[in-house]
Amino acid sequence: MKAHYVLHAQAFDRNTEKPLEPKSEFIIKVQDINDNAPTFPDGPFVAAVPEMSGVGTSVYQVTATDADDPTYGNSARVVYSILQGQPYFSVDPKTGVIRTALANMDREAREHYAVVIQAKDMAGSVGGLSGSTTINITLTDVNDNPPKFPQKNYQLYVPESAQVGKPVGKIKANDEDLGINAEIKYSIINSEGAAMFSINTDRDTREGIISLKKPLNYERKKTYTLQIEGVNTHVEPIFSYLGPFKDTATLKITVGDVDEPPVFSMDYYIMDVYENARIGREVGAVTARDPDSKNSHVRYFIDHSEHSDKYFNIDMDSGVIKTTQSLDREEMPWHNITVIASEVDNPSLLSHVPVTVQVLDVNDNPPEINKDNEVIVCESSRPGQVIQTMTAVDKDDFANGQRFSFSLPSGIPVNPNFTLKDNKDNTASIITRRRQFNRLVQELYELPIVVWDGGEPALSGTSTLTLRVCPCQRNGRVQTCQDERGLLSSAGLSTGALIAILLCIVILLAIVVLFITLRRSKKEPLIISEEDVRENVVTYDDEGGGEEDTEAFDIITLRNPAAAEEFKFRRDIRPEAARQHGQNRGHHSPPELNQVDVQEFIKQRLVEADMDTNGPPYDSLQTYAYEGQMSPTGSISSLDSPGTHSEQDYNYLDDWGPEFQKLAELYGEDTDVAESDVAVAVTVAT
Repeated sequence: MKAHYVLHAQAFDRNTEKPLEPKSEFIIKVQDINDNAPTFPDGPFVAAVPEMSGVGTSVYQVTATDADDPTYGNSARVVYSILQGQPYFSVDPKTGVIRTALANMDREAREHYAVVIQAKDMAGSVGGLSGSTTINITLTDVNDNPPKFPQKNYQLYVPESAQVGKPVGKIKANDEDLGINAEIKYSIINSEGAAMFSINTDRDTREGIISLKKPLNYERKKTYTLQIEGVNTHVEPIFSYLGPFKDTATLKITVGDVDEPPVFSMDYYIMDVYENARIGREVGAVTARDPDSKNSHVRYFIDHSEHSDKYFNIDMDSGVIKTTQSLDREEMPWHNITVIASEVDNPSLLSHVPVTVQVLDVNDNPPEINKDNEVIVCESSRPGQVIQTMTAVDKDDFANGQRFSFSLPSGIPVNPNFTLKDNKDNTASIITRRRQFNRLVQELYELPIVVWDGGEPALSGTSTLTLRVCPCQRNGRVQTCQDERGLLSSAGLSTGALIAILLCIVILLAIVVLFITLRRSKKEPLIISEEDVRENVVTYDDEGGGEEDTEAFDIITLRNPAAAEEFKFRRDIRPEAARQHGQNRGHHSPPELNQVDVQEFIKQRLVEADMDTNGPPYDSLQTYAYEGQMSPTGSISSLDSPGTHSEQDYNYLDDWGPEFQKLAELYGEDTDVAESDVAVAVTVAT
């Protein structure tokens, strides 16, 4: 534990306790003896070395420690030796390095080794102490073994009904190596086998999976021979002397006979027939045969499950396809059908083939004028002006429907308004014959046009165009027609909806007219005399006309007090009663308005109306346009100037444009317009 000890000593007088000498130091060394054996730090140890390694290849190094004093004798001098593991491994006595001692050790023969190493002190002499440890050594794999097929010849049975692309068999070569050293790639090296079969490697099982590349036919070829080769994918050049790392085997495949369904002569058929052909017209034929050696008879059917319309049928024995209905190319130019073939001996075996029938065109449709756009005629059109260029359409195909000629119908009077020009390019231009069209006089014109096609035989069709007259701008752009039509079209209203709306409007207008008529019949005017000094308004519940209304009353009565004293007839009583009423009230002359307050004047008139027994029980409205006389600042009204005309000249309103035309007419009339600022209305109930 400790190699030496240090002691300090000093002598003291017992009586006086004074030191008699200085301190002394004593060093005591412990002499070592061989009492500790060499030890290894841990164990057991694990090491690895590649197989087939050469002699002397370093594997592992062990180190032992001795607790004895290495400076004293040989107590700590350790020597290594191998106790177990010979003759495969050796150890260096001084360094403890373990090395291979045998060449070409094969992992496939023995993979694991347990090597025991001893460490002994005293330089390994007799009497020395020792310790040992174990090293587990594993030989790692190298590619030193080529693949081998267990046998050289194999046989495989494959039925001719095997599906293309599906596995039909497998083969495996053995390799004693591990990991990537045992990976094998399989291939078919002869052309006969490679043309019909393919082989791929399963990485998990390292098997060669054989698949079918083309359909088998027992009647054509009954056997196939495959030369299969297996090659290592990872080869180490240092072991190339061990031989080629590949192997071959022969696989003989026997094709089994299977009852197969019929085979059509083609993968698909394309046929054609003219439209409008008679029912029962032959379109074409399909053929199929039994591929088996017995060559059974074949029958044909049409699969009607895909198409409900039965345009064709097929002869069960010959496979001839015929029409069952009249065909129209413009309705359906192509027909797709499926033909089924089955063997008489085994009806469950079926084959299908698609058949496409093209319907050829016959010139059976007359051409028509394209009426996509409405023809617009400007009111300001000139003679010889092109209104619009027309085109034609034909349901027939290009051979019969795309060469058009145009003309006006013969045998009818010459159209005085329009003519037609054939442009010789499948278009025609509509040209005006006269000047100035008036929309108010006639808005719509009809123009019949005859169109001929260039088919065999040539067909013609007559179309009537409707030409609409519209006002246009100087650049020929339509101002009104398209806007009105665009409004209706943008609203999305159909003709029926427009008619319904118009009927509703007419009904509403009729109801309003009836209501107004009935109301007027109930309001018979009570005025008998055309001259009534009071200008009574006998029609009540009506709004007044404001300052411009001078028909219902005369405001001059209040402006001129003398006029109030005149006797006037009332319009709501008979003339005799009116004269008597005037005599009865003659002594009630109105006071001077310039001396009496207007309120007193109105009260007096109210009393007279209440006391009048000759008047009918109707309310009358009496209007007095009088302001009063108590304003200290004077009147700002125009009441003081009755009967005078405005000195303002309103002729300049004529220059302001159509927006002010009505205003100019009102101010331009030679009528007296009396203006009033304040009106007092009193309704007197009699």
